Amino acid sequence: MTEVATARRSRITPEREAELYGATLDLLREVGYEALTMDAVAARTKSSKATLYRQWGGKAELVVRAMRHFKPGGATVDVDTGSLRGDLHALLVREDDCAMEQTSALMRALGMAVHANPDLLKAFRELLIEPEMAEFHKVLQRAVDRGEVHADNPAVGYVLHMMIGAFVARTVIDELPPTQAYLRDYVNAVVLPALGVTVPVP
Repeated sequence: MTEVATARRSRITPEREAELYGATLDLLREVGYEALTMDAVAARTKSSKATLYRQWGGKAELVVRAMRHFKPGGATVDVDTGSLRGDLHALLVREDDCAMEQTSALMRALGMAVHANPDLLKAFRELLIEPEMAEFHKVLQRAVDRGEVHADNPAVGYVLHMMIGAFVARTVIDELPPTQAYLRDYVNAVVLPALGVTVPVP
């Protein structure tokens, strides 16, 4: 998917690409995934629908690539502070509270569409979930190599689940957007203890 999409998008300037992605996410927040159409994106960005399909193939890939485009750091930043606690905190501060609130709104807009639409689910997994899993795996493997975490700790396989769960639950249970402070406290109170890492008492 990545090589084909890169070839398709080769004629679009980075500035134009960012403009298209921004408009796509604006529409996603406004109307949700099901009501979002390529016609609407074309009208909002003054481009042709044929161009959009030629570059991204369809709505699913356009939406997910737009989300990845605005994700701070993407999956290319290798976080290594020397400790698991430092690494997890460093991952959190890449996105400020405003950006987290926008991301939360996007996730709500996607809703059940991710599971009801095979193309969207495939793009979501390949372009967002799998890179996140790979990044967390590197962070956790370094913690295991340093002796901070036991390799057979069953919580190792659920760190990303815990983080996504905290992100979603903040909105559903507390009716508040996730923030850096909230996620940092969550990491200290839930994730690190589950991994057997002692958190210093403030």
